[in-house]
Amino acid sequence: MQVFAASASLQHDPGPGHPERPERLATVLRTLRGAAGVKLVEPPPAPLDLLLTRHSRRYLDQIAVRGRARGNFGPDTPVGPASWDSALAATGAALGALRHALSGRGHGFAAIRPPGHHALAESGMGFCLLNHVAILSAVGRTMGCGRVLIIDWDVHHGNGTQAMVEGEAETRFVSMHQWPWYPGTGAASERGVGNCFNLPMPAGLDRARYVEVLWDGIVAATDDWVPDLVLISAGYDAMRGDPLGGFSLEPADFATWVTRLRERFPSRPIVALMEGGYDPDRLAAGVMATVDALR
Repeated sequence: MQVFAASASLQHDPGPGHPERPERLATVLRTLRGAAGVKLVEPPPAPLDLLLTRHSRRYLDQIAVRGRARGNFGPDTPVGPASWDSALAATGAALGALRHALSGRGHGFAAIRPPGHHALAESGMGFCLLNHVAILSAVGRTMGCGRVLIIDWDVHHGNGTQAMVEGEAETRFVSMHQWPWYPGTGAASERGVGNCFNLPMPAGLDRARYVEVLWDGIVAATDDWVPDLVLISAGYDAMRGDPLGGFSLEPADFATWVTRLRERFPSRPIVALMEGGYDPDRLAAGVMATVDALR
């Protein structure tokens, strides 16, 4: 299986002690390189016009300008000299995975950082600079995918993604996330135009409970509605022991969801993008389980 990667993203350095450190991606890439049947592919950086499908030109200029002398978007999202190129490389890898999947050659996975699902149209936040999954949903629509399903299994609510798609009736967004927790959004009452399905959950439950709640939400969101494209904000901070979450999932649970998605939508392309996960070894195990299930 081809996995799309952005080794240039290793250069993004949030600073000492920051959870979203380069070691996360380095460990994932090392694991993937050692896996039989996995080929890493590095597409070119994303072009500016595709970023403009979700972000303003003013904001994109801010990332580049702030990074020249080091800056930040709030207390948790610092940028430096390599951050702009790293973000472009990450979105480029995501776009490569999308194009691969839509070509019919297989499902796609992008091993990328910084993550994206908290990024807003006009600002970064929550370690995120560019909202890769929202950009892919817009690009996918231009490539003939009228209906797009976005599943977010990161332990944190994808507030940026929701903000970008909550007015799009033909995009459905399903998120299971720890509640109450950062960023404080994602109540079940947040329905958009009826296209948002938020599943706020307490920490510390048995893993089987989380598996079934998310799957039931996916089934409810796609009752009599079949997507043309399935996108996954694949965060692995929902695993047991992650320093930034309190869920109890194991690598096999992500494989279970992917297997069920393939059975429910057998002819539909699936593209998963790496989001959170702050124990590098556990992150790599979760990624590998997902990649194996996508083969």
